[in-house]
Amino acid sequence: MDNVPPPAEELAILDRELARLDARRAQLLARRAWLLTLIRPVAAPPQGAWAHGGRRFAAPPAETSPPNVQNLLLTLGGILLTIAAIAFTLVSWGHMGIGGRSAVLGVVTVAALAAPALLVRRGLTSTAESVAALGMVLMVLDAYALHAVALPETDGLGYSAAAAAVLTAAWTAYASVLPRLRTPLPVAAVTAQLPLSLWSLTGSAGAPPIQWALLATAALDVAAAVWVKRDTIRGIALVGASVTGGGALLLGLGQSVTASGPVAALPPAALLTAAAGVAMFTAWRVPAATVAASVVAGLALIAGAGGVVRAAVAAEVEGWGILTYLLCAVALLGVVRSPLPRRLVPGPVYASAAVQGLAVLATLPLLLVTLAGPLSVLPDIWSGAPSDARASLGADVPAEGLTSAPVVLLVVAGVLVLFSRRPDLPAPPAGSAAATAHGRAPDAPLSSARPHPAPGSSAAGPAAGTAPDEVRSGADDKASGADRPASSDRPGMAAGGQDASGAGPWGAWVPGTGNPAAARPSHRDLARGGALALGWAALVVAPPAFGLGYGLAVAVHLAVTLGMLAIAARRSPTTAAIALACGLAGAAGVTALALATRPATFTVLGTLVAALTVAAVVARTGAAIRSVLACAAAVFTTALLGALAGAAELPPHQAALLILVVPAAVALLAARLGTHPVTLPLECTGAAAGVLAIALAAGDRPALALVLALCGVIAAGTALRPERRIAAGATATVLFVLATWVRLAASGVSTPEAYTLPVTIPALAIGVLRRRRDPEASSWPAYGPGLAVTLLPSLVAAWGDQHWLRPLLLGAVALAITLAGARLRLQALLVLGGAVLALDALHELAPYVVQVVGALPRWLPPALAGLLLLAVGATYEQRLRDARRLRESLGRMH
Repeated sequence: MDNVPPPAEELAILDRELARLDARRAQLLARRAWLLTLIRPVAAPPQGAWAHGGRRFAAPPAETSPPNVQNLLLTLGGILLTIAAIAFTLVSWGHMGIGGRSAVLGVVTVAALAAPALLVRRGLTSTAESVAALGMVLMVLDAYALHAVALPETDGLGYSAAAAAVLTAAWTAYASVLPRLRTPLPVAAVTAQLPLSLWSLTGSAGAPPIQWALLATAALDVAAAVWVKRDTIRGIALVGASVTGGGALLLGLGQSVTASGPVAALPPAALLTAAAGVAMFTAWRVPAATVAASVVAGLALIAGAGGVVRAAVAAEVEGWGILTYLLCAVALLGVVRSPLPRRLVPGPVYASAAVQGLAVLATLPLLLVTLAGPLSVLPDIWSGAPSDARASLGADVPAEGLTSAPVVLLVVAGVLVLFSRRPDLPAPPAGSAAATAHGRAPDAPLSSARPHPAPGSSAAGPAAGTAPDEVRSGADDKASGADRPASSDRPGMAAGGQDASGAGPWGAWVPGTGNPAAARPSHRDLARGGALALGWAALVVAPPAFGLGYGLAVAVHLAVTLGMLAIAARRSPTTAAIALACGLAGAAGVTALALATRPATFTVLGTLVAALTVAAVVARTGAAIRSVLACAAAVFTTALLGALAGAAELPPHQAALLILVVPAAVALLAARLGTHPVTLPLECTGAAAGVLAIALAAGDRPALALVLALCGVIAAGTALRPERRIAAGATATVLFVLATWVRLAASGVSTPEAYTLPVTIPALAIGVLRRRRDPEASSWPAYGPGLAVTLLPSLVAAWGDQHWLRPLLLGAVALAITLAGARLRLQALLVLGGAVLALDALHELAPYVVQVVGALPRWLPPALAGLLLLAVGATYEQRLRDARRLRESLGRMH
């Protein structure tokens, strides 16, 4: 039954519904607006907002503040006025007489300098700054105009120096009259850097040398930095002192280095000493520059004294200049016994350490040449002993200065030994606050008998913030108890220089603690290790430095290396690590040195192998050092076997069989060690020796196959251990397969199955074992790789084979694999076997198909294609269901 109303009635109904919806919408919007007023009050529109189209727009926020705009306008105005004044002075000056010129510039300058006073009283400070800056520029122009008009014959540099001095004094006085102006005094401080330097450049009779002028300027800057309270002036003065003082130091250093005699070296030495005094005064009175200034003072003293001594010694002994500076640096360490305030001591100590480090770096090239230079005899190994140790370096090393290298190294080593025997170290405090943090007043001398309490702290006992005793020299460590308090009597320190917690003054090496600082090596251990390394380096470079004979050089080098290995086996971890590094470097260097003669080679290698083996066995310094010793023993054993092969004149592929002794011995030793930490590094070294043997045998295929097979045997033996079963087993399999392939290639076998079946059989066996252990495992990772390795190369070979036997056998094997896959419901076997079978059958049927197609009429193939498309289209749904069932069937397989 149809109940649809007439169109007119339906239109009326729709209008009523739309009106009702509009009314409801207006009601809901009003309710929403009321709710919003309850949540947050409506903000009043900002001033400047205006309505347009029912919307309000606020004025954009200001991007700059009124003071910034004011400063910008004043700066631009001052710049424009300055440009106008310069243009007037330089360009329009000639259009007026001398009276007019003077009157104009004088009136304008006086007005520009007087106006800031009125502006400051009215509170217009920024305007006053701009006008004052214009007045100072006009004063410079006045000075230029005075020279150009009234004093044209005056020397330019001299007049500039005098003008700079007058302007500096005038601007300083002007700043004192108007202290609220911030510009005049900084400009005066910058201008004050010029008078003395410009005066010195004039070359007049009373002018000082440029270096002394720069130093005097730096002294004035330091005085300003000390006595002026404004931070801006202090910063400018310190920067000026750094620049001018640095220039004076560089000039003095250059003159000192190039001085031809001690008399010529005295003036630069005096300059450097004076500069050191200025720098030390700066460090004393300017806490922010304490460390840097005291370091500069120490370097200046070393340069001055060292220059005089160098000039005196250079005439007698050539090449000992570095040693003279080093001795002066060592002598500077006596500052720790001086009555200087504690916070001034670290700087000279750091300066001395820097010079000592540079001296050691200067000997580094000789050390490197001593260790690596003998490698130049590798092309002519066992060609005969050189005339002396210097001739064995393989490089033309100048004889001048060589003898000073061991002395330099020994001197620095002695300093480190004394340093390691100190009970504590001077901390570099950053100003008085850091100094008082150590329990001593900032200006307390190091030789004071008792520590001073920090300000605001109590001196009641160790908890009151007291510091250890003063820093003493190494000689005081031997003092008796009457001369120096025992360590156990010091607050917070136990006997032996350790604190109450049992840790040393810098923290002991405590493995297993949660404190990271406790796990770091102490300064004492590092100093001992550094002294040991420098002593080793001195003994290593001594034979070429003093021109010792070749045999004696080898003996000394070998003895030093054995000593380092002995220390590495029995000392503390830090010292042992440094000794081990030195010992291994020395072992490599003495081995290279011994390559000149056959007896030396076998003697050195045999001794090193025995020493490294004994050290690895008796070492008690940790698993890491024992591992390195054991690996080094294996490496040098490999080198010894290589030397034996070379002495027997064996070809490389036969020498490879001798090298295999190392991985075999390592495998046996690893089985004996078990899970010892040394085992894995030692096995890696043995594996590297095996790789070396393989590389040596690469030139002969039968020997390479034998070496690969022997390596596989070693790996298979290693795989008997449970912890190495997987990695070593896989390695053994790869090695055996490679050995088989190389042997087949050496025999001229080109059949691909001969290469693939040795891989397929073990791969399938592994797959069977995996499926037996995990029946739910997929057949693709279990059987896919093994089958593909043989089936795919055989299929490629069958497609290019003109005979029937290979395709027949391949088809039979593929059919068997396919049937097995269908029977066992294994997806990999079914897919791979079916695909190979289909492609193999296509290869066999292809010639006949081609013949049949060639015999058919040309219209028949399109007709057959059309019939096929019709059949597929008619049974399309059925074919989709068949394909879906096939996919589901394959998916259910493993």
